[in-house]
Amino acid sequence: MNDSSLPYWRLSGFYFCYFALLGGTAPFLSLYFDHLGFSAARIGELVAIPMLMRCVAPNIWGWLGDRTGQRLLIVRVGALCTLLSFAGIFISQTYAWLALIMALHAFFWHAVLPQFEVITFAHLKEQATRYSQIRLWGSIGFIVAVVGVGKVYEWLSLDAYPWALVTIMTGIVLSSFWVPNAQPQQRTHLAAQGSFLQQLQHPGLLAFFLCVALMQLSNGPYYTFFSLHLESLGYARGVIGLLWALGVLAEIGIFMLMAKLLARYSVRSVLLWSFALTAVRWLLLGNLAGHWPVLLFAQTLHAATFGCFHATAIHFVQRSFAANQQGQGQALYAALAGVGGALGALYSGYIWHAVGAAWTFASASAIAVAAALIIARYLKDERP
Repeated sequence: MNDSSLPYWRLSGFYFCYFALLGGTAPFLSLYFDHLGFSAARIGELVAIPMLMRCVAPNIWGWLGDRTGQRLLIVRVGALCTLLSFAGIFISQTYAWLALIMALHAFFWHAVLPQFEVITFAHLKEQATRYSQIRLWGSIGFIVAVVGVGKVYEWLSLDAYPWALVTIMTGIVLSSFWVPNAQPQQRTHLAAQGSFLQQLQHPGLLAFFLCVALMQLSNGPYYTFFSLHLESLGYARGVIGLLWALGVLAEIGIFMLMAKLLARYSVRSVLLWSFALTAVRWLLLGNLAGHWPVLLFAQTLHAATFGCFHATAIHFVQRSFAANQQGQGQALYAALAGVGGALGALYSGYIWHAVGAAWTFASASAIAVAAALIIARYLKDERP
């Protein structure tokens, strides 16, 4: 980065640690619960709990951040409380206790990222399209974690899972104290447009947020059962970790191109392609994951499923709300993603148990198609 006033490495370091935690959980959480002996339905419920907390927590913390302006303090407190509450997993591994741990640590964990996104854009100022150049370090952190802890679990078994996560959470806490504070600048064209709820009534905005939820609903089978699906097909856990990493490598590649893509194509166009390729990806994973070439291609489509979608969506939210509504805007994005993710984990658990992988991923593909149709109908074709 050429701007010496931008704390690029401090912001990037936090994203690295934050998404390393996701890399340590998303591919292995269902495997850990399976290791503890829970059924597919119970696994789906336990995975859904943090996502349900994501429906509530970001809005509470987002309102508090906009009201007080103490976003960095919320990030630091949230990171510390995430670590302390998750450490309770060492006390017991019963279903009820794990459900409590999943809810409690997620309440604080989901306070962190929406507020940090606001801080990042405040540092970027008029360079908002360069967000993906910072955010890609989160993807790198994900890869380092997913490959690293995958090897650890092969060597030591999944009993090491809680220790690995506590180590990563400690890194998040430390990195949060390295980041300098910043406040978003007020933009005059948004300052007089009314309350947050009034902003949501603008044409296309509600359709966009609905499709945020649908994207995560569509991702439900992937984040909940992809690892178990591959394990049932005979893939080793280390290989599974590498396949997760491949998806995130594709994500990093698209993050490096997002500034150019958003300058050339409209938000509507990028989102349409994201949903269309997501629909294709789920069909491939549900039916042809046993074939190496198909599986590798499907994982590269993570560039569209997450990379294009997330970078475009975050940028769209940032430019759609005034400075004193940024926290609530990012929080609503996170919360609706949580709603979709929670319902995705639940329905995938029940469908997987009833009819298996192919139909579960087929349902996810249909949801992605529905979201594409909504975007095509209701979102205006205008460039960022």
